[in-house]
Amino acid sequence: MIGAVLPVGAVAAEVYDDPPGARLHPAEEAAVAHAVASRRREFTSVRHCARLALARLGVGYEPLVPGRLGAPRWPDGVSGSMTHCAGFRAAAVARTGVLASVGIDAEPDRPLRPGMPESIALPAERARLAELSLERPGLAWDRLLFSAKEAVYKAWFPLTGRLLDFPEAEIRIDAGGTFRAVLLVPGPVVGGRAVRVLHGRWAVGRGLLVTATGVPQPARAISRTSAAREFTPSLL
Repeated sequence: MIGAVLPVGAVAAEVYDDPPGARLHPAEEAAVAHAVASRRREFTSVRHCARLALARLGVGYEPLVPGRLGAPRWPDGVSGSMTHCAGFRAAAVARTGVLASVGIDAEPDRPLRPGMPESIALPAERARLAELSLERPGLAWDRLLFSAKEAVYKAWFPLTGRLLDFPEAEIRIDAGGTFRAVLLVPGPVVGGRAVRVLHGRWAVGRGLLVTATGVPQPARAISRTSAAREFTPSLL
């Protein structure tokens, strides 16, 4: 599922269960030495995905130990993102010369808890969610908005080292499988250019919602025509 929504230049690996043969590096083992069994399993499986994704990129694996605010440090020259939820684990990576950063997220296709949509969504986003619910009922649009904001944050943090609160990015979701995030605070500078807008894609299937976005390097910036092709909807 993640592969269907990735920006051009990224590769991914995913699993729908915890592989019995997945193993951690000793430094990674130390990071979850006191974690509960379920946390250890998801931690191990998502790094198994990262190992596979890096191999597809032609990069050797290095321990992905959680750093500041839990973000792992990827090998030099690589941007990456990981996600996990019940029944799904995935990792995506890219060369930093192509994508300065990448963000992915997966969530169950179930509505958020009561009161949570109001805490994460701006007024314009709530209005759009109401439109989408009428256009395509039955999909957890509030959860999809949450997922898109998570993916945007994962692409933001490696470039800034700062938190991005939910109200600091306004996301417009298109029913056809794309979304657009406008940063409402000063964005990171990549290749001498300030990043103000991120484009992404989403998909639904297997009871899951997945989202992905990335920040391309200006030297690899794509034209509007090719951008339209890149974000052609792909629903599962």
